[in-house]
Amino acid sequence: MKSFRLALVFWFILPLLAVLKAAEASTEVKLTSLTDRVRVEIGGQLFTEYIFGDGASRPYCYPILAVDGTPMTRDFPMKKTPGEDTDHSWHRSLWFAHSSINGVDFWNEGKGDLGHSPVAKGRTEQAALIETKSGAVGEIRTHDRLLAPDGKLVCSDERTIQFRATADARLIDFEITLHAQPDARLVLGDNKDGTMAMRLAQWMTMPHKTGATNYPGTGHIVSSTGKRDAAVWGQRAEWCDYYAEHNGKTYGVAIFDHPDNLRHPTWWQARDYGLFAANPFGQHDFENLKDQPHAGDYTIPAGGKLTLRYRFYFHYGDEPAADIARHYAEYVGGR
Repeated sequence: MKSFRLALVFWFILPLLAVLKAAEASTEVKLTSLTDRVRVEIGGQLFTEYIFGDGASRPYCYPILAVDGTPMTRDFPMKKTPGEDTDHSWHRSLWFAHSSINGVDFWNEGKGDLGHSPVAKGRTEQAALIETKSGAVGEIRTHDRLLAPDGKLVCSDERTIQFRATADARLIDFEITLHAQPDARLVLGDNKDGTMAMRLAQWMTMPHKTGATNYPGTGHIVSSTGKRDAAVWGQRAEWCDYYAEHNGKTYGVAIFDHPDNLRHPTWWQARDYGLFAANPFGQHDFENLKDQPHAGDYTIPAGGKLTLRYRFYFHYGDEPAADIARHYAEYVGGR
């Protein structure tokens, strides 16, 4: 009788263990280092690639794929897709950059926004891929150099980018530490063009006009303070969520501003055409302080550093359905 009971327990536990093992495998993160990028797979499927050696002005993540493989960011300028906006060619999927670092613009390229930016354009080059690690949490660590147009070193940074998953969501944790040089302070200037950013897929945008073309859209924006859509731009909030319906299903991405970040809660550069960014340095632009153009400047002393942390949470459903507030609380709590 005892052996029969043990056998019953065994046959009940075996399927449960198989289910648990399958669930674990479906969220396992595998990183593969290639010549110019690191490929990130979850459960054997592509999630994103961290691209650092294709000649672009900065490293970036592209594509970003939802759990079911739906692209969450714009293809342009990496490739041309019919029906997509082709403005702002420096908006590469998901990236970190700012438009005024010791007077050098690391955000725009060429003549910049509106085609007449006189500010010198810098570039961010990966100096070393320090580590890649696979597992329940995938991790990339890099060392990067921010260079002026003449090749002079403006500053350096260290990045730790983590990738993880649940059965119905994908997450990227992005931590960056900017280092001032030992003999020079580093000034991050007040400007709206920055900083931790995405350019969302065309289908995620709100209705908007680019040039003479009107684009439809089903997108919506909501912040932790309850601001919605166009009212979110330039406002401060702990988190912001951008979501839209696509092929009968609702998808979204929330960006979480870590409470230890400079000037938390941050300002949001959230646009109807799909630019989605957290920017702690754009105060005079966001608050319309025309007589205080340097209100948002921040100076890192010589030899000093500044660390910023953000989470990208790619989910199904709108903000209430995805329970964004709870997931933000988990982020704050260290999960």
